[in-house]
Amino acid sequence: MSKRFITLLLALAMLIGLALPALAEDEAAAREARAFAKFPEPVEVHIGMSIDPTDATLLSGDTAEDNVYTRYLLENFNIKVVVDWTAASGDDYNQKLALSIAGNSLPDGIIAPDRTYFMAAAKADMLYDLTDLFAEYASQALLDTHASTGGRAVQISSIDGRLKAMPNTSVATDGINVMFIRQDWLDKLGLSVPKTVSEIGDVARAFKEANFGANGVTIPILGAQNDSRVYQYFLESANISGVFDPIFQAFDAYPGYWIDNAGTVEYGTLSPNTKAALEVLSQWYAEGLIDPEFATRKYLAEPINAGQVGIFFGPWWAMGYGYADIWKNVPDADWQAYPVYTDDGQWNTHMKEVGTQYSLVNKNVSEDVAKAIVIMANVYKRDEAKLTNETTEAIAWYPLRNVMAPADECEYEYEELWKVIKGETTAEDYNIPGSMYPNMYADAVGVTDAVSWNGEEQLHISNFDINHVNFNRMYAILIGDRPVATGAPDKEVYSVTYSNTDKMARYWSNLWALEEETIRQIITGKQPLDAFDSFVQQWKDEGGDAMLEEVQSLK
Repeated sequence: MSKRFITLLLALAMLIGLALPALAEDEAAAREARAFAKFPEPVEVHIGMSIDPTDATLLSGDTAEDNVYTRYLLENFNIKVVVDWTAASGDDYNQKLALSIAGNSLPDGIIAPDRTYFMAAAKADMLYDLTDLFAEYASQALLDTHASTGGRAVQISSIDGRLKAMPNTSVATDGINVMFIRQDWLDKLGLSVPKTVSEIGDVARAFKEANFGANGVTIPILGAQNDSRVYQYFLESANISGVFDPIFQAFDAYPGYWIDNAGTVEYGTLSPNTKAALEVLSQWYAEGLIDPEFATRKYLAEPINAGQVGIFFGPWWAMGYGYADIWKNVPDADWQAYPVYTDDGQWNTHMKEVGTQYSLVNKNVSEDVAKAIVIMANVYKRDEAKLTNETTEAIAWYPLRNVMAPADECEYEYEELWKVIKGETTAEDYNIPGSMYPNMYADAVGVTDAVSWNGEEQLHISNFDINHVNFNRMYAILIGDRPVATGAPDKEVYSVTYSNTDKMARYWSNLWALEEETIRQIITGKQPLDAFDSFVQQWKDEGGDAMLEEVQSLK
């Protein structure tokens, strides 16, 4: 091979090397142009909408169909939203959606609140095949967000390999429950943070005796309210406060989950470990360590915000977003978040499904309408923080709002916000258009005003400005997510399925009612611990074994 020819090859390789980055940039720019294209003429998208009466802030004169968000879509993308119907979130909305599916009358786009409705519409062949359209028109940030789930987002929204919905993707830590505890109470008593179940019991006894609670009322450990769960289960695998999941998991028990045990499916509630956890919980209740109004109290927020609670369990955001009114009543309440460990120092946790809501598109819509719905998702992903900062109108009014957060968003933000706090980076380092972490820049801008750092590695309520507009989020990430961000669980357990099967349609409702009643009655002493054994047999005899067999076939 001649020297001249080698020189030519090297020159060609150099040209290709120089061209590839430019080509990649051109492709990225072309994708973003498609993802945020403005239609030449208005495209109408008809939707059904869930409205939460507690989060229904609209500006004067605005409506579900004409508000900050719908005007933004029309002015910038020529997408005209038409609201065919609204219903209160919860049962009213679910019933309306079910009727739409049963009557084959889905609007152009609608949010399915769980997988049951998605599967019903898919089995009835009502859904648009989004496979090619999503691949072409989804923004890079949306694609990256789905990729952060390790492919599970596409898997759970596909039927026979074809994408039939856009799932929401939420942070993985939404399904991990941690212990929230009054650090200021621990400090007053000179106690260390409890790590194990037995240590939690000891601290709860100390809290009860000290009676630090407001108005002479102290609830050492708060439990589930009357319309909530004792523990999360496969159909509701995230975002519930007041549950006892960390206690069960410290016994290596995962009630409510379909567990893969070396290839054999078991129902987690039936395990001896669940019974062992119930024994402790029933003892705590009998001692007065658990709220005496457990399972009948209407709102968990009331005693927490009143300053009467010492310990409760919930997701990372619970104190920042769920019960932040406590600091109006007790400014120095120093709530901190910690894991609960087994006696041998292992942190076990069950994990949630990657997404629980689905954006459905009617199969009969035009390609432009389907494209518009994908663009609406792109816009929400990119512009949520911008839109939220520019109006007092609740973001819940964004049409077809389906949260799509990277699975690791909380941990990423925790690490990066600490860099900003310590002066290692600046907010402008995160001013990255099209980032799949769209809240990071706004959070970085506000964190040094919301948080005053005194050089310690752990923040306390005294480090926060509770009146800062970004306080709730900063407290949730920097306190609530600290356990996961600084030390991942040792054992993560997923359910074999997070949706109903055919057999469950026949048996589940009655057996779940039996399960909830039995578990609550054992904890409150209305039934003895041994009632657990008869419950297990009854569960198996009355359809449980049939469901287990069906779930086994899913593996």
